[in-house]
Order: sequence, then C-alpha cells, then structure tokens
Amino acid sequence: MKAIIFDLDGTLFQTEKLAVPAAEAMFRDLRELGLYSGETPSAAKIQSVFGMTHEEIWQRLLPEADEETRKKADRILLEKELEMLAEGKGALYPGVDETLKKLKNAGWPLLIASNGLLPYVRGALESKGLISLFEGIYTAGEFETGSKTDLVNICKERHGITSGYMVGDRRSDVKAGKENHLTVIGCRYSGFPQFGEHDELADADYIIGDFKELLSIILDS
Repeated sequence: MKAIIFDLDGTLFQTEKLAVPAAEAMFRDLRELGLYSGETPSAAKIQSVFGMTHEEIWQRLLPEADEETRKKADRILLEKELEMLAEGKGALYPGVDETLKKLKNAGWPLLIASNGLLPYVRGALESKGLISLFEGIYTAGEFETGSKTDLVNICKERHGITSGYMVGDRRSDVKAGKENHLTVIGCRYSGFPQFGEHDELADADYIIGDFKELLSIILDS
C-alpha cells in the first residue's frame, strides 16, 4: 500500500503559537511549586526543541531536574496545551486543510507520526477539524519509541505500507523517511519561523516552501 505519513508540529500545525505560551506558563507553575528556580527559557530556546522526543526536550530545557520533576513538567505542559486548544488557540499553516482533503479525495491514505503526546496530537487535530482525515495516529508517547525512525516503522508495519511519502520539518523526519524507504518531503515554509539547524532538511528528496506544493509533487508524479 502507498500512503503519506505526516509529522504534526512545524509541518501541519504552527507549534510556536501554542507551545511557547504553554511552556512559559509551565515554568511559572514549576517555580510556584518550588520545583524550578531558574529563568524561563527564551522563546527561541523553547522553539529549538520542537519535534524532539520528550526525553530530549527535558534534557535541554530542564537539564538539572530529576525524573519526577520532568514528569510533573510533562503533565503541566500537556494541561496548558489542551486548555489553549480548547480555547481555539493555535493555527494550521496556510493551505493545510484543503490540501489534505484533496490528497484524501485522490485516494491517498494519510497518517500521523509525531514525537508529541497522544492527547496533545489528537487535541490539535480535533481542534482544527482534521482528525477524520487520518487513518492512523502514531505518537512516541503512546508507543514509547526512542526515535521517529522506530515510530514510522511501526506505522508502516501496522498498515502494510510498502511505499509513499514522509512529510516533516526536522532532521528526524528526514532520517525516519529515508531509513523506512519513503520519499521525503521537507517543509520549510516561507515567512514562518524555522526550527532546527539551517541544514536540517539537506537530505530530503524535496523541500517545499508552501504546503500546497505537495499536490504537484504527489498527484502529478
């Protein structure tokens, strides 16, 4: 079966509009609980962890915290994100809704593989009316995978995927696609914040500056 596997944050969803204020609120709560005494990381530093596994996130943002504090931070951050999603905060990138529907109508099975926690990923998709478009949602939090490569492999095996596309914005997405024998489409949207290094997508097969470009790559190929 051919299919398209999408990352969520930085690919479909403008993560910074939700995750930065949620993380800032989380650090305030940790200070009030006496679990953290440092400064709140800058927005740039918070953005730098988008797309990482939760273990990698806390190694960067709470390097000196014990495991219990990191688990507490996970719970608080998720609560803040879900509250904000319920309030209608957060946004898709331009063209995501209509492009996904066109791909679905053209017969392409669509799936999600994200390093985020399942309640957040489902919440983001539900809040924007996208969840019904996807045949499967795979998260590192649910499957306890240590890498995006392993997560995409689980997705492929469960759905009998033999070929198709991996669409994402981080090096881990490129690696996951390549190692699972998928064509990789890297997302670097013009006029929006970029997460990661300047060569993050160097090994992608395609790089798009607008989500709608997927149609010409996938439907016209």
